[in-house]
Amino acid sequence: MAWTPSGELERRDWLEAGRRIGEISRCSQWWVGDWLRYGTRRWGDGYTEAAKITGYDPATLRNLAWVASQVDLSLRNDKLTWSHHALVAPLEPEEQRYWLALAERERMSVADLRIELRATERGERRASADEPVSRAVDVEHGLICPHCGNTVPLPSP
Repeated sequence: MAWTPSGELERRDWLEAGRRIGEISRCSQWWVGDWLRYGTRRWGDGYTEAAKITGYDPATLRNLAWVASQVDLSLRNDKLTWSHHALVAPLEPEEQRYWLALAERERMSVADLRIELRATERGERRASADEPVSRAVDVEHGLICPHCGNTVPLPSP
């Protein structure tokens, strides 16, 4: 499959096509998850058949349906990625609302959100909402990896 223009495009038309493609791709995981939820409610487990139809493997389909079932439509934020939502899916709805709003407001990457969620799980809260989310150095503990959230000790002076 490929995207090809139907002819020469003006820049604004090309940009609009990109906006629509981005919107569709950001929504597609929700659509598949919601579609699966409907089908399994109506006709039972159809993941094998759904895998043949969609091209996704059954494990991915189960994940899409699970995240779609855990994040209410009212909490889904089109300014954030599917992965942001998947990270907060195990949380209670009010916690999801809090973290998704914070991620949008502070323009957190998925890695930043993961670090913040892990820090909260360990009982390490930010001092205030004004404190920056991405902390490269924690003077007390060392460097914090932006990808996994692990702390690397700083050498002693």
